[in-house]
Amino acid sequence: MSKRTSRGFTLIELLVVIAIIAVLIALLLPAVQSAREAARRAQCTNNLKQFGLAMHNYESSYGAFVPSCMYPSPLDNWGWGPSGHLSLLQFIEQGVLFNAYNVGAVQCNSGGCNLYAMNTTVFNTQVSSFLCPSDSSERQVTLCNYVGNVGGPHQLLAFSGTYTPTANTDYPGSVTMKIGSITDGTSNTALFSEVLTGVNNAGAVTAGSGARSKRVHFDGKGSGMTSTAATADGVNANIAACMAVPPTTVGWGGARGDWFQAFPWYVNYAVYNHVMTPNGRTCVSGQIWDGNTWGVDYYGTAPPSSNHPGGVNVTMADGSVKFIKDSISRPAWWAIGSRNGGEVVSADSL
Repeated sequence: MSKRTSRGFTLIELLVVIAIIAVLIALLLPAVQSAREAARRAQCTNNLKQFGLAMHNYESSYGAFVPSCMYPSPLDNWGWGPSGHLSLLQFIEQGVLFNAYNVGAVQCNSGGCNLYAMNTTVFNTQVSSFLCPSDSSERQVTLCNYVGNVGGPHQLLAFSGTYTPTANTDYPGSVTMKIGSITDGTSNTALFSEVLTGVNNAGAVTAGSGARSKRVHFDGKGSGMTSTAATADGVNANIAACMAVPPTTVGWGGARGDWFQAFPWYVNYAVYNHVMTPNGRTCVSGQIWDGNTWGVDYYGTAPPSSNHPGGVNVTMADGSVKFIKDSISRPAWWAIGSRNGGEVVSADSL
């Protein structure tokens, strides 16, 4: 009788199997990551739709869109006040939080108003629909990834967007924003977009630090930035100067995402502008207060930003959400930032 011997796998066979499994995992992981990012982007899109719906509900109730900030603030001779995001709370199922805001508790003096400390019930409550799951915040404060469109290049047309300060003669172009104010068409005009939130130590971030540099802003004045030419060439020169900032230039600010406060001249809080195309660099121009780098004035660049590959989500004024690619042309980007510029925007240009 012959004796049978059991035969196991050889070392080479095991290595081949392991190699095949490794290849399959390598092929599968990007697909899994892509699926997860698609889900995160879908959630972000849904949040932006809520902002668009809230703005339209506000307009239906009060006859106008909510302003980006109240100016002049009835309590603050410096003009600082809560952003329009506060007023939108009542239309995104956060009515209890909105009612908890106590205007009378805000304390003001010659140095400004203490908005945050006197309303910690509101400002220490993180609203989940204010956050895009594709972003990962590092600051231990309540944040918001969604900001309103204050307009295209300020040099071409001031406060030309849909989320602008209370109409005031100090800010030419600011109006009581109604649907009828958007003469370029609500489907062709941006309303809200998204930004990556700030960092704890902006000085540790340099212009050459990759994606992290989108969380801070840089001082472009050393590169000869000017903001006086009311032409597209002048705006392009500003952008070129911003992009020419040396990679070793340290960042400033880090307050992106602080939705609870606003000031008409600054765009590094609850608003963004249509100067640099999406995911471009944010730079101070120094047009208003030369040498002041902690805030980005409207003459500077403050584009939307995200971790979504290739672009950002934008809520249009009709409430729809479009994905705008980083590669969009500047004229097309400027056009959808303007509510009444008279530009013609084709669907294939977005």
